[in-house]
Amino acid sequence: MTQHRTAVSLEDLVNAPEPLIRRIVREELARAAKKEPDIFYLEPDTPLYGDMAEIRERKMRKETVLFSHKEVWGE
Repeated sequence: MTQHRTAVSLEDLVNAPEPLIRRIVREELARAAKKEPDIFYLEPDTPLYGDMAEIRERKMRKETVLFSHKEVWGE
């Protein structure tokens, strides 16, 4: 049996997990929202909380850029 090897650039290797991570985060957020539809709380010391706070600040300064579903999720 012949083994085929494919060369992968370092950039491709580093970027490969991003779509999977995005999907996992999206699924986990959807699961949390379904479990507690009236209460959604992020701990202040979490990375996601920091990201959401930064997005809120950008929105208040009118620096928010919106992307299409396809651009965000690659679907």
